[in-house]
Amino acid sequence: MLAVNFLLLGAALFCIGVYGVIARRNAVMVLMSIELILNAVSLNFVAFALMSGAIDGQVFALYVIAVAAAEVGVGLAMVLMIYRNRKSIALDELSEMKG
Repeated sequence: MLAVNFLLLGAALFCIGVYGVIARRNAVMVLMSIELILNAVSLNFVAFALMSGAIDGQVFALYVIAVAAAEVGVGLAMVLMIYRNRKSIALDELSEMKG
């Protein structure tokens, strides 16, 4: 029963993160929403591992944490470079990134 509660919490966090990615225009808020999505995925991995009795979920959660740390470093570097060049971090004002 406890793992089901963790799965519901993970699903709620994932939905909030997806809404943040879709609705926000600020690049920092979009990065925070992506972090929320990754944390929800980690929580679901651990909850499924708790239900199955294996340790695989914790191992995958560590990989997700490593990917999230790399995403923060690269994402914040991109936001800083965009702010230096454009003096704004609003994503709807970026026409340079269109192919």
